[in-house]
Amino acid sequence: MEGSKKQQFIEQVQQSFDDLTLLINQIPARKRTVTVETNERDKNFRDVLMHLYEWHAMLERWYREGMDGDTPIMPAPGYKWRNLHELNFLIWQQYQDLSLSTAMKRLTLSHQRVMHLINLHTEEEIFTKKYYKWTKTSNLYSYFAANTVNHYDWAIKKCGKIAEKITQETS
Repeated sequence: MEGSKKQQFIEQVQQSFDDLTLLINQIPARKRTVTVETNERDKNFRDVLMHLYEWHAMLERWYREGMDGDTPIMPAPGYKWRNLHELNFLIWQQYQDLSLSTAMKRLTLSHQRVMHLINLHTEEEIFTKKYYKWTKTSNLYSYFAANTVNHYDWAIKKCGKIAEKITQETS
């Protein structure tokens, strides 16, 4: 049955995105921009959202280059998987002056673009390993899942910790 596994995946991705949005929106608007004390990289909701946004952008680039027949540079030009910490810190630095409102708008749009990419493909194209040369021994699903549902689940945990600290610090 075409679409069952794909449809479940799409629903899972959307549910995780909605859960993340709901978590942030449950914090009173005046407190959503609070930066919490932590030794971790992401200290507020904006930091987490822009991390997701940039990883969507990388996925979109890999996808575009791969579908054009090129071999995408992953994760990003000048970076290897072993130095993700440096890449993620650069992403963090890049958006320190951005508002939470703009971050949410950008993430929502990039989420919609990635969902569109997922919807362009059949279940076979998404889940079959080596279907596309650029995914090497993997499948599109592994790229889509890593940059959506898996990343959203990480973001929900991270934003949950931030929300707890905001509630503690401002109550």
